[in-house]
Parts: sequence; C-alpha cells; structure tokens
Amino acid sequence: MAEAKRLAGEATGPLAGIRILDLTSVVNGAYGTQLLADQGADVIKLEDPGSNRGDGGDIMRWAGHVPEGAPRDLGPIFLTINRNKRSIVLDMKQESAKRAVRRLIKSCDVFAASVRYEGLKRLGLAYEDVAAIRPDIVYVHAAGYGSDGPYAGEPAYDDLIQSASGCADVLPRTDGNPTPRILPTLVADKVSGLFLSQAVTAALLHRARTGEGQFVEVPMLECVTSFLLVEHMYDQTYDPPTGQWGYTRVVNPNRKPFKTKDGYIGLLPYTDKQWDQFFEAAGMGETIARDPRFSDYFTRMKHISELYGLVEQAAATKTTQEWLDVLKPLSIPVVKTNRLDDLPEDPHLKAVEFFQTFQHPELGRYVAMRPPVKFSKTPANIRRHPPRLGEHTAEVLAEVSEGEEA
Repeated sequence: MAEAKRLAGEATGPLAGIRILDLTSVVNGAYGTQLLADQGADVIKLEDPGSNRGDGGDIMRWAGHVPEGAPRDLGPIFLTINRNKRSIVLDMKQESAKRAVRRLIKSCDVFAASVRYEGLKRLGLAYEDVAAIRPDIVYVHAAGYGSDGPYAGEPAYDDLIQSASGCADVLPRTDGNPTPRILPTLVADKVSGLFLSQAVTAALLHRARTGEGQFVEVPMLECVTSFLLVEHMYDQTYDPPTGQWGYTRVVNPNRKPFKTKDGYIGLLPYTDKQWDQFFEAAGMGETIARDPRFSDYFTRMKHISELYGLVEQAAATKTTQEWLDVLKPLSIPVVKTNRLDDLPEDPHLKAVEFFQTFQHPELGRYVAMRPPVKFSKTPANIRRHPPRLGEHTAEVLAEVSEGEEA
C-alpha cells in the first residue's frame, strides 16, 4: 500500500493570493474552480444548508458509495473536484447571511457561480449588485446557454448539452446506427469547466493590466459546440460546403484500439514513411506498396476505413510487447491500451506520481490525482483535503469582520 502523502503547507501556484467566492456545484463549475484552487487560489465554496435532512450543499457530496463508517458528505466525485477549497454554509434567506456574503465579496477577486442568473438576481447577487460592492470583481457565470439566445435561463445538464451540441450525433456517424447516443463521460461539464478556468485567468490578466473587473459568461452549449466542431465542422467550414460534417479519419468505425495476440494497442502511423515501416514490420510491405489506395496522404484519407481494416489484421500478428519493441525505436506512435483497472500500474503514471494517496482525518485514506499541469516556477499543489460541508464557516467569517460591512 502506498504511503500517504502529506498536504502541502501553503499555496505555491501562480494564483496564490487570489481569492474566489465559489457558488458553483455539481461538475462544470466545481471542476473549473478546483483547477484554479490547485493553481493557488483561495476558493471559498458557499453552500446551502438544504432541508436539514442531511442533503445540503453540493449534490455531488452525496453521489457514490463512501467507505463503511465514513462521512456521507464526501462522495467520490466530490472528492475529485473539490480539494483545496474551503466550505462555508449560509442560508441566503437570512439577512445575516446576506450581510456576511457582502463582506466576503469585498475581500474577493473573483465571484463564480453556476446558479441560474435569475436566481442570482433574486439573491441580490447579479453582476451589478456584486460590482457595486467590489468594482474590480471578475464575475464569472457558468450558464447553460448564452444570455442572447432563446434558450437563455433554461436548465442545463451534461446530458442535455451533449444532446443539443451535436455530441450525441458522433457515434451514429461512426457506426451507422442512427440512434443518437450520449458519450459515457461528462464531457460537456468538464469541457465547460476548462473554459471557465481559462476565462477567469484571462479576465484576471486584463484586470492586472487595466484595473477593470468585468462580467464573464461561460455558456455550456456554445463552449461544447465549439469544442466538438474543431474537427467535426470539417468540409462544412466552407461556404458553400465542399463535403460532409465529421472529420473522415475520426468518424471511422475502424478507428479504435487494435487487438494484438494478447491485448490491445493504440496505434497511429502518420507519415508516409511510418505507414511503410509499420506494414513492413507486419510482413505486408510489398502488398501495401503496390496498392494505389494508400500511395499518399490524400488517397489514404479517401480510403481510411480500408486502411484501418488492414491495420487491424496486422496488429493481430504480434503481442502487445512485441509491437512496442518494434515500433517505439521507429518513433511510430504506439501505446499499450489501458483498461481503467490498469491505470494505477501504468509505468508513466507511476513515474510522475499521478495517483497520490492522502489520509483524511475523518474519511481515512483516499486517492487523488496530481495536478497535471507543471509550472517550473510556481508549482500547483494539494494543500487541503476536500472539505466537509460547512467545515470552514467560522474560520472564513472570522476573516471578514462586521466592521467591513459593504
């Protein structure tokens, strides 16, 4: 069993000294604010007490199966996207809570929320309200849909955004089954969280240069559609279009891990030379060299499905390790295909200490993923366990005294 790592003592990331009042929840906003917290920001997660039936705060607290005897408010997904934050619980129906939030806003550089904007208005937390307290605030709203469109204000979840953005049409274009299908990962939430974190840092840079705060809207539908169509607008990029939606090489049923004698490999020869070397190693060099369908890049792309079919035949002639031994010295892109269960033992992930074990004082041992981006001068770190619901209420409110009322 891996030795539990110690938490870092202080923030060393590039956002150290930045304070964020975080009214996001579930995955989208919470993932984005954790990235900022890992990079040094002091993220104060404002949560609601709920109905006093043990269901308060971020709903992700309660998803999943905690170990026997562990606190129920530290569910597995919550753990992965809420470290390095402090949790406070305030009932925003109470005037005392509203006063406390106004004091907090005055001390913050960023206000981030995923509550629907009409709800923020009702709470007195619209951009104009917050900017009246802290004029240079960076106010970031994680919306479902842009405020200028007819869907503005409607509820949005990953399933809905995948459906609306075109994500659910990718698999049908790949395998011919016309039924739209949702990708089995929270791609819309996580992509939107990445957009949110980037938007915050860009707005903070603008404020550092000019002294100006601003309102920043991060709409899920627009973010995810732009992410998807980087490659899948394809020949529809032109006016008039020159061909189909969907990047041909990618919407290809034969684009997949290839079965070897004892497992699977991910494989992508890219240049003419690499294709020749791969098929030579598979004993098919002469056959491919004589085939006009694969003579150059453009003809290969027209026949990419057939080409990948031949790769599938070739891959089955060697073991995974044999392919790695043959192809890596040739610099042909190849990896062993990991199952989820394989990831903790992957040699690269082990070498970079990607999975790290920590000891929570109430939960016990848990596994966290190391912040993936490496800063040579201002390293991100893990310095706080994911917080219990309301764990830091007294601590945070003590930092903003009544005398600082806005």
